[in-house]
Amino acid sequence: MGQLFVERAFSAQAKARALELVGNLEASLRDRIAQADWMSEATKQQAYRKLDKFIVKIGYPDKWRDYSRLEVSRDSYVLNVLAGNRFEAERRLARLGQPVDRSEWQMTPQTVNAYYDPTTNEICFPAGILQPPFFDPEADDAVNYGAIGMVIGHEMTHGFDDQGSQYDSDGNLKDWWTPEDRKNYESRQGLVVEQYDGYRPLPDQAINGKLTLGENIADIGGLKIALAAFEKSLAGKPRPAAIDGLTAEQRFFLGYAQAWHQLMRSQAQRVQLNVDPHSPAKYRVLGPVSDLPEFAAAFSCSQGAPMVRPAALRPTIW
Repeated sequence: MGQLFVERAFSAQAKARALELVGNLEASLRDRIAQADWMSEATKQQAYRKLDKFIVKIGYPDKWRDYSRLEVSRDSYVLNVLAGNRFEAERRLARLGQPVDRSEWQMTPQTVNAYYDPTTNEICFPAGILQPPFFDPEADDAVNYGAIGMVIGHEMTHGFDDQGSQYDSDGNLKDWWTPEDRKNYESRQGLVVEQYDGYRPLPDQAINGKLTLGENIADIGGLKIALAAFEKSLAGKPRPAAIDGLTAEQRFFLGYAQAWHQLMRSQAQRVQLNVDPHSPAKYRVLGPVSDLPEFAAAFSCSQGAPMVRPAALRPTIW
């Protein structure tokens, strides 16, 4: 199914453009690491090494899995399920004692999701998420950087957060932060917890700032990195013209917001607030943009406006 999906929905040109975007995000993250005044030079050198060794998986695997030994028929659904389970079990058992296959994917190409895996130091963006509204090869760069660019930046920062930092550039469980750097990182988390504790998606229930801390940090950092990468992509080029009266920066933030459109019943929202480490989609937009002075500048927001968080309360990690 993944092969069929890719043939119809994700061209080689789309993959090439997505890879270019990832390259600019990596360069932007390198700049952010260099500017991180809370991180020591020794830790920064390890961070650069880890960034350089990122395995980037875009769209679909370079080698498709061979299913020729899997027998299916129209006779019995149950027998087909059992055959599929048996095929997968045997495939996994055959890997025992073999070198780790770092080209293997943990998601199908048609999956609408993305991940960072610290044990292999890889970031993966299946073709399923590289579709509108997250990514459109025919769309304006500003919109793409705001939408999928933030997702890419989000996953990249997970390699350098409190959990990702427990694994080195080869995916080994090895803490490469100094105790002082870890202390500095943790000291900056309080403003993020405080910010999201203040959001109430339901009249009687707020976001749990500690539960969602890691993902909120990645959202804020990912958006900053994506914006910096977009600006980097414009170097040496004329400023993009306005489209429908919107500047490039405005289109960047609107592209970000459009990617998180969601409708959810209050009952489902209550479950999410109790168990999901991600904040509700609405606050994945309102939270990060209110922390960026560039958003206020793009839309001419005055100090004290609801979408302008006071400078003293803005968390700064990436």
